[in-house]
Amino acid sequence: MESIHVVHPFAPIFDRGSRILVLGSLPSVLSRENRFYYGHPQNRFWRVLAAVFEEPTPDTIDEKTAMLLRNGVALWDAVAECDVIGSSDASIRNVKPTDLARIFDACTIEAVFANGRTAAKYYDRYQKPLYGRPITALPSTSPANAAWSLERLTDAWSVLRAKRPPR
Repeated sequence: MESIHVVHPFAPIFDRGSRILVLGSLPSVLSRENRFYYGHPQNRFWRVLAAVFEEPTPDTIDEKTAMLLRNGVALWDAVAECDVIGSSDASIRNVKPTDLARIFDACTIEAVFANGRTAAKYYDRYQKPLYGRPITALPSTSPANAAWSLERLTDAWSVLRAKRPPR
């Protein structure tokens, strides 16, 4: 399989109430086909966040967006464009990072989290020198991270609950 050049197809999700920034690496092939973040049916991102925030698991793009914003979560990725083979984070090359200024300038982000080590690696390399904010790498919700059960992921990701704004 050969690499293809991918330009990130989605806008970031945030509003003035966003206090938490969650960064992935780059949308997977299925996410790009489904036209939204974490679109692989086996990715546990939406189930984990719903459990963390004690809400029903959202189904539609509008429900997913509303859950994020209701809980003060901004969502984007560390990579704006790159060469990649399929959905393999390990194959990512020729990275152009996302411009996070649009989020940091519009919101009071109090904590930055990565959905997996790859997102944290690219943030540390490209964005941390610009913004000086540390990132906390959380275990990936990807189906490739099968060693982590839904329960273990929810426990690890529960740190987001303490960072969200009061309701």
